[in-house]
Amino acid sequence: MATSCEKMKKIQGHPCFGGNHHKNGRMHLAVAPKCNIKCGYCTRRHDCANESRPGVTSRLLSPEEAIVRVREVMASPVTGPIIKVIGIAGPGDPLFNEETFETFRLVDREFPDLIKCMSTNGLLLPDKMPVLKALGLHSLTVTLNTLDPEIGGRIYSYVHYHGTTYSGKEAGEILVRNQLEGIRQAAELGMTIKINTVLIPGVNDGQIPLISQKVKELGAFVMNIMPLIPQADFAHIQPPSAERLDELRRDNEKTIGQFKHCKQCRADAVGLIGENLQLAVTTAG
Repeated sequence: MATSCEKMKKIQGHPCFGGNHHKNGRMHLAVAPKCNIKCGYCTRRHDCANESRPGVTSRLLSPEEAIVRVREVMASPVTGPIIKVIGIAGPGDPLFNEETFETFRLVDREFPDLIKCMSTNGLLLPDKMPVLKALGLHSLTVTLNTLDPEIGGRIYSYVHYHGTTYSGKEAGEILVRNQLEGIRQAAELGMTIKINTVLIPGVNDGQIPLISQKVKELGAFVMNIMPLIPQADFAHIQPPSAERLDELRRDNEKTIGQFKHCKQCRADAVGLIGENLQLAVTTAG
């Protein structure tokens, strides 16, 4: 595992963990289509070229296609100098897709200096932690929307875990338990952890300070309070105002650092935050 100096150097290079997001870019590889939970704010219509939100991509990639794309981006005089991070964030949950691990292995073989980053709902974190340790994952983002299983049952339609599908409070209990245990284990391994929390007005407002306190205790580095994008089960809910988001971020940065320039990126985002590039994909042959 990296020394504290090496870890801080990598944090400074990661635009989503406090690094210079005007200078350092990231590349998301959309290799993980399957998901094991159903979030109320998520729609599985992910094959879209014109939307900018989590879970959408122009097309899915195989691990072989993904490494071809990385080679092209890193060889480009435009993108090569700015890309510091290779991330896998969907469009499903990366831990529920073996393609995630194969893609990271391919990237590490050819580009060992790139920071490996992953975003997950956290359900499989305790199960997959040995694999993530072996891969040398540096940065981990976990979406944690509540500590209360009852509220979890309202946010998530179902949780599919170890061959069984759960709903309601039981689903919330399993998900929250695994999220917290996974965060704890990741922190013990020295991973840099960001917590994403989707603010759903009228549903989980009161959970925000509880989450910030708990994840700080477990070893998270930074928190990202994200506004709800009204769609799917929560299409009828008005998203929080910018003023409300700022207020919550100010209140909770007393507990844990707040990430304030999130653009709720696509699963195939490339470039600087807020300045994504649309690149053609070469089919591996």
